[in-house]
Amino acid sequence: MMNFRRTGFIAFCLSVFALIFLSQINSFAQKQSYYQLKVYHLKDKEQEARLDHYLEQAYLPALHRAGIKQVGVFKPANEVDQNHSSEPKVYVLLPFTSLEQFAGLEDKLAHDKKYAAAGEAYIQAAHDKPYYQRIETSLMQAFAGMPAMKAPNLASSPSERIYELRSYEAATEKLHQNKVDMFNNGEIQLFDRLGFNAVFYGKVLASNKMPNLMYMTSFENFADREARWKSFSQDPEWKKMSAMPEYANNFLRADIYLLHPTNYSDI
Repeated sequence: MMNFRRTGFIAFCLSVFALIFLSQINSFAQKQSYYQLKVYHLKDKEQEARLDHYLEQAYLPALHRAGIKQVGVFKPANEVDQNHSSEPKVYVLLPFTSLEQFAGLEDKLAHDKKYAAAGEAYIQAAHDKPYYQRIETSLMQAFAGMPAMKAPNLASSPSERIYELRSYEAATEKLHQNKVDMFNNGEIQLFDRLGFNAVFYGKVLASNKMPNLMYMTSFENFADREARWKSFSQDPEWKKMSAMPEYANNFLRADIYLLHPTNYSDI
């Protein structure tokens, strides 16, 4: 009788520990990442070449040493963007596991001797010979429906690949949250089913465009992108979802940027 009780008690304890362990695993799996998108606005190709050298030889290696492994670096795929600007730009996407990691990055870089040596020309650039005109930045939190960034598995060469960055501004904070909910409640799954190779979905926490969300999908080439969006617009599930009155008017403006990855981009 005593052995039976002891066995039952041990089994009970093991089941409790198992539940706690599984709960912790689930909690960790659902932890949402943070993203920083930096857009370098450049004056000319000479600045672009200097910035490329800095990013490839100094910045990305330092980020890797700081524990930030999958850094995306992109450039416009069109000579002129949708705002009729031919200004050279470089987009840098950084994933963070926490806000603490984001806040501590500058301090890590400041104490990285390899970075100081490799990036000296950038760090010590004179006021009349900068590496950029300005830096535009956005801080985002990953959607619950896709809590971490995912590098796509594309077979084409980097020069052919298309990464599509979309920015959706809303008229009010409530409508903005409604669009986020729409993604979490089915739109993300729809993109997955139709092979959009999503890289991230992010709710913008701080930017010059608010309220706002951003997301990035990826394609083998322009033709692949066109085919995927055609299938999306004709999909019965999308037609049903987009016609739901609860999702009406949940974004005001969509900015679309078609990008190629650089040859030194991690994704």
